[in-house]
Amino acid sequence: MQLRIRRKKMSKLYFLVGSQDLYGAETLKQVAADNKKMAKFMDSKLKSIVRVEVLPTVITSDSCIEQIRKVNDDDDCVGVITWMHTFSPAKMWIKGLQRLQKPLLHLHTQANEKLPYATIDMDFMNLNQAAHGDREYGFILSRSRIPHEVVVGYYEHQSTIDAIARFARVAKAIAYSKSLRVAMFGNNMRDVAVTDGDRVES
Repeated sequence: MQLRIRRKKMSKLYFLVGSQDLYGAETLKQVAADNKKMAKFMDSKLKSIVRVEVLPTVITSDSCIEQIRKVNDDDDCVGVITWMHTFSPAKMWIKGLQRLQKPLLHLHTQANEKLPYATIDMDFMNLNQAAHGDREYGFILSRSRIPHEVVVGYYEHQSTIDAIARFARVAKAIAYSKSLRVAMFGNNMRDVAVTDGDRVES
């Protein structure tokens, strides 16, 4: 008789991007398209470690809570990558982030590698405010003492992908450790904490 142990996949990072509803439907449509493009690129580079899947854009406190619930409830998800495409008021992230139970990476990047100085206008500026949004978001993460990792760099650069890959490996290890079972021989009563002493820390 062969014993088969079914293991959880634990092989997904969600990509969660911030904006706000004041920008209007046209801007948010472009934000969603950029998010999908970036998630697809990261997925192609990280697929040997994890898959990267984009979630709907966070535009309100309620939408943030809704997406964080998806992250927490998905057993295949080991962590979340967050990025502020435009200016996303950071206070609307607080209630959602307080509920987050998985590793968090703040990716400080841009949709475009370089600014188009010859054609730049206010429409472009309104659509590409990651420098502003990420600084706002980074402040609230630190001020709220929410554990997180930060990666800075253009998302297509290999150094940035390497840093995200390191986070992904650690996130997978954390997820695995939460379902790890360890046998200890010569111990006392099973699951009794008060007599375990320092062995609980092992």
